[in-house]
Amino acid sequence: MAPWKQPPIVKVYEAFSAVAGGRVAVTGAGAAKVTSSNGARTYDVWWDADGSTITANDSGSTWQGYAGYPIIAVLLVQGRIQTDDSLMAPLASVDWHELNDRVKRRYDQAVEQVLAEAAAGGADRDAIAAAAEGVLEQLAALHLQRSGHRQPPRG
Repeated sequence: MAPWKQPPIVKVYEAFSAVAGGRVAVTGAGAAKVTSSNGARTYDVWWDADGSTITANDSGSTWQGYAGYPIIAVLLVQGRIQTDDSLMAPLASVDWHELNDRVKRRYDQAVEQVLAEAAAGGADRDAIAAAAEGVLEQLAALHLQRSGHRQPPRG
């Protein structure tokens, strides 16, 4: 087993959308499903009994070696990582797939656009950004390990 790399910050925002949008379902002991922002895919997340080892079958987790947004979303739902739910709420309906395609995978631009739209709707963009940074810090502090259990993403 190896430790997870830290994900890019955009993955935290994607996790916020998944949680706020109600797209995370714990399906049993040590298992959950996370539906993508456009509903086209469902990702599986698995963890061991003590929670020290976790894995998922999204592309970031499988191929890039960082804890992808489904893992972060599950940790938020479990309460192992905490943030203010009201800060996630403005991101509930973001279609990250479409947005990332539109900005040609320039994730900083995607995050900037999402924060600008949230602010235009009355949300506190600085508080949302600070919450995302706080989630990355909490994730690092967990020292989670990767398991070898992998399956390809289902489409």
